[in-house]
Amino acid sequence: MKTTLLSVSLALFTVSASLLAESSVQLSGVHLCCRSCVTGAEKAVAKVSGATATVDSSAGTVLIKAPDAAAAQKAVNSLVDAGYYGTSADSAIKPKSTSSAGSPKTSKLVLKEVHLCCGKCVKAVKDAVGSVKGVTGDTASKGAKTFEVTGDFAPAEVFAALGKAGLSGKAE
Repeated sequence: MKTTLLSVSLALFTVSASLLAESSVQLSGVHLCCRSCVTGAEKAVAKVSGATATVDSSAGTVLIKAPDAAAAQKAVNSLVDAGYYGTSADSAIKPKSTSSAGSPKTSKLVLKEVHLCCGKCVKAVKDAVGSVKGVTGDTASKGAKTFEVTGDFAPAEVFAALGKAGLSGKAE
C-alpha cells in the first residue's frame, strides 16, 4: 500500500512539475493576411520540439506554447527567421532583432527571408519599405527569396518599418 501511494505521489509530482514548466507567449501585430501566412507561421513554430502555435489571422496573433521558456524563445526566433514579427506579451520572451542597428546610410540593401507568399504580403512589404525616409524603390515580388531596396536610407529604419508591419527579414 505504501509503495502504491508513493508511486502515485511521485507520478502526480512529475505531472505537476511538467505542467508548471510549460511556457506560453502571445505575439501580436503579426502579418497574417492569408492561409499561406498562417501555415508558414505554424510550420516555423513546429520546427521547435514540443512547441505549438495557435494562429488567429483576423487578430494578427500567434500564441506559442512550449515545454519551457527556452523552447518558447526558440519558437519565437524560428517565427522571426521565417519572416514574421510581432510584439511579445511576455517581457522575458522577445522576438530577436534582425536589424542592422547603428549601420550608416546606404544606397542599396538586399533583404532575404522576408515572408512574401502573396500579393497582400508584397503590398505590406512595399508599404513598409516605402515609408522609410530616403527609400526610392524596391524589387519585392511574390515568392521572392531576396529583393533590393534602393535610395539613400538607414537600414535600421527599413527593419523597424518591417517589424511595425509584422514582418521581418535579414540583410544578405
